[in-house]
Amino acid sequence: MAKIIETENNVINQIGVGTEITGDVATNGDIRIDGILNGNLKTKGKLVIGETGAVKGEISCKNAVVEGSVNGKITVSELLTLKATSALTGDINTRRLAIEPGAKFTGHCSMTMDTSANTPHETQKVAEGSKKL
Repeated sequence: MAKIIETENNVINQIGVGTEITGDVATNGDIRIDGILNGNLKTKGKLVIGETGAVKGEISCKNAVVEGSVNGKITVSELLTLKATSALTGDINTRRLAIEPGAKFTGHCSMTMDTSANTPHETQKVAEGSKKL
């Protein structure tokens, strides 16, 4: 019987300035995008989109920092950070969200404990009903 060994991938992938990729990207490691990705991106690690970076497509990751632009749905299982230079057009589904002043966001945001929810109308208000007297 074969053993399946799952190791944590500490590889950092990079799409550099001046590089344009058309197609879907999937990785287990972290990824930084300073170029352009026209396609869907799925990673089990952290995503950083630099100031010159742009993604047109759906994104799924554990954590994300956006300094550039995103056009499409983004699903982040932990923390999504939108920096002051970011521009995001599309729906957000995340557990936690940090937005710096100056960031641009157009779309719907759903903050839930379960990031597998697909509709923005299933927003869970964590603070509601959790006050201790």
